[in-house]
Amino acid sequence: MDSHTEESTAQSAGENKEEKEEMEGSENEPSDAAKPSEQETVEPAKQESSAPKDATMENFDIVSLHPGQVVNGTVLKVTPDELIVNVGYKSDGIVTRDEIALQEDKTVEDSFHEGDKIKVEILKVNDGEGNVVLSQKKIIKHQIWKEIEDAYQNKKEVTGIGKEVIKGGVLADIRGISAFVPASQLSVRYVADLSTFVGQELRLRILETDKRRSRVVASQRVILEEEAAERRKKVWDNIQEGEKITGEVKRLTNFGAFVDIGGVDGLIHISDLAWGHIRSPKEVVSEGQKVEVIVLSADQENNRISLGYKQTKPHPWDNIEEKYPAGQIFEGKVVRLASFGAFVELEPGVDGLVHISQISDKHVNKVEDVLKTGETVSVKVLNVKPKERRISLSIREAAEKKQEEAPRQKESPYVKEEMTVRMGDFFPKNKKD
Repeated sequence: MDSHTEESTAQSAGENKEEKEEMEGSENEPSDAAKPSEQETVEPAKQESSAPKDATMENFDIVSLHPGQVVNGTVLKVTPDELIVNVGYKSDGIVTRDEIALQEDKTVEDSFHEGDKIKVEILKVNDGEGNVVLSQKKIIKHQIWKEIEDAYQNKKEVTGIGKEVIKGGVLADIRGISAFVPASQLSVRYVADLSTFVGQELRLRILETDKRRSRVVASQRVILEEEAAERRKKVWDNIQEGEKITGEVKRLTNFGAFVDIGGVDGLIHISDLAWGHIRSPKEVVSEGQKVEVIVLSADQENNRISLGYKQTKPHPWDNIEEKYPAGQIFEGKVVRLASFGAFVELEPGVDGLVHISQISDKHVNKVEDVLKTGETVSVKVLNVKPKERRISLSIREAAEKKQEEAPRQKESPYVKEEMTVRMGDFFPKNKKD
């Protein structure tokens, strides 16, 4: 190729290059004369104030955008379905309702107003109609993910709302991020109906995160167990035998009642529930009842605390001689039969013995032939021994005393006369002639 040909080819290529650059510049960038300096691009306000009055929109193309870019904008218009946002580009941006992070029960118009500053992410530079497509929700989502990952790394507590029961657990909403909470991680106790957690606020500890797969696994149980352990430690550090404390009855069994005394369960044995005889703890306390108890013993090594309920009540044998003086008659209930007599309860915690010889004025072979458990009887107090906690009673003497004290019946003024005349006197026998 000769020099003339090379020169011609180079000139042609140069013209094509200049033509291409001119076309691109007319579409995307201002001319060199109108192109802002580096400082002016950073400070758009200065560029705007120094622009000539007859400048076109191309004079304000001061930023370049690309998908994924995060920019600050100003809300120009608010409608029920979208936001129009100025992001400093030649075209305004649009944030549709689906890309707005709205609080529950809030509308777009409730949440935003003209002039509000907003941070958005570029989804598309041109939607085909010249608009920039933006997302506010993605910005919020990135921030929430950052907080979730920080909570995971530093074992911080986050709050979620139970949204849906799925196989194996519950889905919780953490500010727009779904987290799976396994059924075993919802509570320290077994819960049969997981729907009770739907709509409820959950205190969560993040167990696993996978942002790429949008996967979060969380636990409420971990937090509850840690708090319970702290409460138990506090109880064991301060509990003392003989102290009076308040607790809540949590569970009843046939041998007693379990009471929560601040994170630790103590047992009130059935014998320590009442001074008198009871067949079931239900006769004295009920689940959920607040009770005042005395610490009888505390064994941290075996995690056992014995509590007393009756010990908080006055002892029934106090002033027993004044309550049941000898010679007086009282009503009581037969609570136990023995071969040698019957035990009669005068009040809960106070039983007296009626010896078999004091049951009746007639000979008694077997106590059960005369008395039965649960029967109410009148008894006379024969003697009281407070130190031995013994009271001797008599059914026989009580009956005799009642009979003596009963008013005598007055004799009737109409006394029947004895018939002294015989019928034969009226009809004498005929004498033989």
